[in-house]
Amino acid sequence: MKLVRLALLSLLLAALPAVAGEKEEARAADAARVLGEIMRIPETAVPEKLFSEAHAIAVIPDVVKAGLFVGGRGGKGLIAVRGPDGTWSNPSFIKLGGGSFGFQAGVQSADVILVFRSPRGVDGIVNGKFTLGADASVAAGPVGRSAQASTDEQLKAEIYSYSRARGLFAGVALDGTWLRIDHRANEAVYGRGTTPRMIFEGRVDPPPTPVVDFRDRLEENTVPQE
Repeated sequence: MKLVRLALLSLLLAALPAVAGEKEEARAADAARVLGEIMRIPETAVPEKLFSEAHAIAVIPDVVKAGLFVGGRGGKGLIAVRGPDGTWSNPSFIKLGGGSFGFQAGVQSADVILVFRSPRGVDGIVNGKFTLGADASVAAGPVGRSAQASTDEQLKAEIYSYSRARGLFAGVALDGTWLRIDHRANEAVYGRGTTPRMIFEGRVDPPPTPVVDFRDRLEENTVPQE
């Protein structure tokens, strides 16, 4: 009987990663959907040049704001890094949290996109909790084709932030917001002991389809650099 119980316990433990990964796959599917919907309309999307020259892109769907005057916000999403050959890495799961400033009045949730222009911000996230505005400069990003011509001279920040709420996509102030790696989610999808560096460098087994779809969305919207 004891051996039977041990066998059943082993089977249960073996099944846990797959069950745990279902939640993360849903998060990846949401992030891919948000990215696809936003980039589908060039007039209201991240400018093509800014997107194609980005070092990393993070998408956090349904960031929830709590509190009327003083509150907080939090959400979970994905971040992927562009390699030296211009292709995008598998994404790592991340968490976001912080103060409630920057959102439109009355908005309780919004999709957030962060465009990283250098490796410094990503290195900060990988090495621990990273705060926008404190550990790297952040600014509300320009939007659409009308911003395309002016991006060369005006883009000075290391990170550009955007939000979409009530159908409106615009730059948003996110100073004071922290970002960190969601290690538990990464291990649920990629396996125990997985680090962000292993994910970004391609030293992991192929992830589930929803996670691959997020990376494919990035590839579809990136114009190769000349």
